[in-house]
Amino acid sequence: MMKSKSTTKDFPIVCVGGSAGGLDAYIRLLKNLPADMGVAIVIVNHLRTVATMLHEILPHHTEMPVELITEKLDIEPNHVFIIPEKRDLHVLNGEFRLKPISKPRGWPDVITVFMKSLTDNWDGKLITIIVSGYDGDGAEALRGIKEVGGTTIAQKPDTAGQPDMPESAIESGWIDFVLSPEKIAHKILQIAHAEKKISNKD
Repeated sequence: MMKSKSTTKDFPIVCVGGSAGGLDAYIRLLKNLPADMGVAIVIVNHLRTVATMLHEILPHHTEMPVELITEKLDIEPNHVFIIPEKRDLHVLNGEFRLKPISKPRGWPDVITVFMKSLTDNWDGKLITIIVSGYDGDGAEALRGIKEVGGTTIAQKPDTAGQPDMPESAIESGWIDFVLSPEKIAHKILQIAHAEKKISNKD
């Protein structure tokens, strides 16, 4: 039986943005998350030239299915989705949309692009996490996440291999929590449980 998109597409999305040193954070985060908490996790990692290997590495650290995003892939809860290299990522009608990377030179802004698309096109709760990486991608979209009632988290800089990206997020003034990857996992769980209680009352 087909469920209508409007009823099935209001679960939380967790956007995890990272770059250099991000792999360590992704592994530490996923190891501490259960496979059945009802959220979709989207890892938006900077890679412009080499192919991503995250969809091959991360299944060793989570029971959730890990998928490399393809055009019009359905967004489902209890999955981990990985952005492919050299693409901007958007959401529309409960599906992922891929476009050629809009900023092929200089520091990428794929995290900012995806976060802005989420604020415009996703009905469910948004949780955005900025982890280890160079530069400040994602920082300029944090205000929009907050304005639609989302939660913003930065990796504690002294737990990050490369603290530039979380530090830029913190300096924006729009970060709710600054936590280690393990404590970020606990915070996601708290939010997911609260959302389930709300949806069960509806």
